[in-house]
Amino acid sequence: MTALGVQAQRLLGQRRPPRSFFESFTRGLIILCASLAVVLSSISICDGQWLLAGDRLFGLWRFCTASNQTELHCLRDLSQAQVPWLASGMVVARIVASLAVVVAIFGLEFLIVSQVCEDSLAWRKWAVGSTLLLISFILSFGGLLSFLVLLRSQVTLWGLTLMFWSDFTASFLLFLNAISGLHINSITHNNMHPWSLPTKV
Repeated sequence: MTALGVQAQRLLGQRRPPRSFFESFTRGLIILCASLAVVLSSISICDGQWLLAGDRLFGLWRFCTASNQTELHCLRDLSQAQVPWLASGMVVARIVASLAVVVAIFGLEFLIVSQVCEDSLAWRKWAVGSTLLLISFILSFGGLLSFLVLLRSQVTLWGLTLMFWSDFTASFLLFLNAISGLHINSITHNNMHPWSLPTKV
């Protein structure tokens, strides 16, 4: 047998067996929900208006006050809100929240590539993508928690805006998809362990 034939046989031995419909459907659903989480989180952070407290609107990027109950007067200098540590703390909150979106995008790309390129390392790419989604969840939740802690004296359940709840939902989806992705990967990889190892000739 020639060297080329041996190499071809080895690659065929490493090729992933066909997936079941349930596995393909589950992985596709994880990718879809992760994409939704990225979109929700991106919109929420770009808008940034997360808390309405009386006639004041607090956000990641600016602070607004209502004048004559009709117009909003917004300032990017958050120190004008007269809330202790708000200006410096909000810098950390928006950096962490924005970084969560970037990490989630990279994680989503790894998930997609693992499904398009079905080679012997596809399960590793899926595991890396799921881990990045989990890191993104931690960062996203950290941003939400930082915002709530900084404005703890102003926060009410009814004052939190739709944009805040959108980012909260995105954070929950990131966690759910990360755990689900790691779980399904561990199950399928354990069942296909010989596929992940080079075959001997």
